[in-house]
Amino acid sequence: MKQKVTPFHIAIPVHNLEECRIFYGEILDCEEGRSSDHWVDFNLFGHQLVIHYKEKSSDHDLHTNAVDGKNVPVPHYGVVLSWGTFNAFASRLKSKEVSFIIEPYIRFKGQVGEQATMFFLDPAGNALEFKAFKDMGQLFAK
Repeated sequence: MKQKVTPFHIAIPVHNLEECRIFYGEILDCEEGRSSDHWVDFNLFGHQLVIHYKEKSSDHDLHTNAVDGKNVPVPHYGVVLSWGTFNAFASRLKSKEVSFIIEPYIRFKGQVGEQATMFFLDPAGNALEFKAFKDMGQLFAK
């Protein structure tokens, strides 16, 4: 079933609200929306991301699964960007010295679903993936 894409909403836990507010606002350049003492809304490429304060847990080991020879963190979230936006965003992150779990590269090169992708962590240890397809018709290709 084909439907119009609408913005998603995701709320994630962070143990340092101010550090993550700076990361999402100044490093990722997300516009800040509503906020309180315990949460902050951000515009993440047109989607609603909310960081919620949650006391730091000792059970926050990073789990990964192998994909295309890389250790992909699970869980993770992010946005599928246009090819040009992805490249500009990756360059901006590199210039801001973001530490990547998986540096920007082309995954599944020459195969169905070929895509650009990158992974990094926010200051609370939440894994983010941003990706792009030259052919958006490949997004759900088998």
